[in-house]
Amino acid sequence: MPPTVEPLTNVDAAWLGMEDPTNLMMVSGVMTFDRPINLDHLKAILTHRFLKFERFRQRVIQPKLRVAPPYWETDPHFNLDAHLHRIALPDPGDQAALQTLASDLMSTPLDFSKPLWQIHIIDNYGDGGAIMVRLHHSIADGIALMSVLLALTDFSSEAPWPQADSTESEEPKDDGAEFGGMLGAMIKQASSTVKAARKMTGKVVQEGLEAIIAPAKALDLAIQGTDNALAFSRLVLRSPDSKTIFKGELGVAKRAAWSRPIPLKEIKAIKNVTGGTVNDVLVAALTGSLRRYLQERGQPVDGLTFRAFVPVDIRGPEERMTLGNKFSLVFLQLPLDKADPLERLEAVRDRMDTLKKSPEVPVAFTILKGIGMSPEELHDVLVKMFGSKASAVLTNVPGPPIPLYLAGGKIKDIMFWVPQSGRVSLGLSIISYAGKVQLGVASDAGLVPDPEKIIEGFYTEHEAYLALVRQAEEAEAEVKTETKTETEDAGQCQGITKSGRRCRNRALANSAFCRVHQP
Repeated sequence: MPPTVEPLTNVDAAWLGMEDPTNLMMVSGVMTFDRPINLDHLKAILTHRFLKFERFRQRVIQPKLRVAPPYWETDPHFNLDAHLHRIALPDPGDQAALQTLASDLMSTPLDFSKPLWQIHIIDNYGDGGAIMVRLHHSIADGIALMSVLLALTDFSSEAPWPQADSTESEEPKDDGAEFGGMLGAMIKQASSTVKAARKMTGKVVQEGLEAIIAPAKALDLAIQGTDNALAFSRLVLRSPDSKTIFKGELGVAKRAAWSRPIPLKEIKAIKNVTGGTVNDVLVAALTGSLRRYLQERGQPVDGLTFRAFVPVDIRGPEERMTLGNKFSLVFLQLPLDKADPLERLEAVRDRMDTLKKSPEVPVAFTILKGIGMSPEELHDVLVKMFGSKASAVLTNVPGPPIPLYLAGGKIKDIMFWVPQSGRVSLGLSIISYAGKVQLGVASDAGLVPDPEKIIEGFYTEHEAYLALVRQAEEAEAEVKTETKTETEDAGQCQGITKSGRRCRNRALANSAFCRVHQP
């Protein structure tokens, strides 16, 4: 049978074309587990759920003719084992060791002679294990890959191993390049599982990180009319970001770090006191952390222009379970000049609200498509132009609100990083999972060699916002105490006993005293 051939979409080709030795276009993720990984179990899951998608068995072919577009081709020599690598962390096998390994892998390109993904099974991590997954951004974006995770996992450690059925052959077939095929594996477990997954996904979007979602119909807008023409002008003519320690020539080596899990209920408590959304609170705390990092290194922040690329999901309801890249990019100016936490949060909230209504969303998506279609020389010019206007990539992906299991092991934590598009040096990732939130930082080792310092600053800012919650709780408790005292005083006798104590009798009607002390 001849190999399946499929051209890359313009947007997928844009992410492929941004590949550079100093800025690899990989989405990287780490999952930690409560037990060592069962490799045979994992391979069974990948075979019957993951490889149901043709894309994960396809490699990218770059035609020799430079003007011809790249295309996907089924790898005639595909071998699952070639994409799986089992390694062990050196002692003491802690988070620092795992972060060092993640940094090394994030600095290592994928093998373009094979399908563009790899999985490292990691032993000797604490009492359990870990998995690091790397996939090229041309395959899918973060939202799509979160759906992949949902399709691979189970809701119990006792879930049966996936097995071939009458609809599967020795060579797994694609189910139409949509996640319906992946979720079919979950349907076999129980119809209630699918209902729970759908309910879970809706709850995440509603109550989780509240990621910015633009209506799919916005894509129907071309760069025409006053609003879109102005939006296009603002994007192209926007001045470059201020020169900071985050700007400079990139190197090959990258650094990865991530935070400890923070209870989502704490973020919601802050949101309830300060207003805004969960996402506003997290971005405001992260902004404060970046402010601290710059100040500690002697960088002035007054009047600083510091923008972040923010991905905006533009999938319609019918596209929620599809691979590929279906998102645009908008610029969020982070208020690093705001020292007061509340003022900073208010600024973030206002700017987020403005972005949600911005016509820049469809315009930026059109520019991305144009990058994918452009000749190599123009492609580099567009990428540099686009990237000069931002200093970081800031993403958040809402994950499942309940614990999940993979290959029989409970997933303790999930962290991911997206590539720094536009040749920027800093990637900031926020993810929620099982009632917790974590922050990840990926950086160029030459410009930001200590991303863990940004994580530490995030803890400090989070504590500052929690202090506001405690103040509000103390003020509320004080009001309740005063109200209770006033209520009790209104019904208690005001007389003094012979021993000099307050009388405990109830006062008579229309009087402040009882019968004993009635004047």
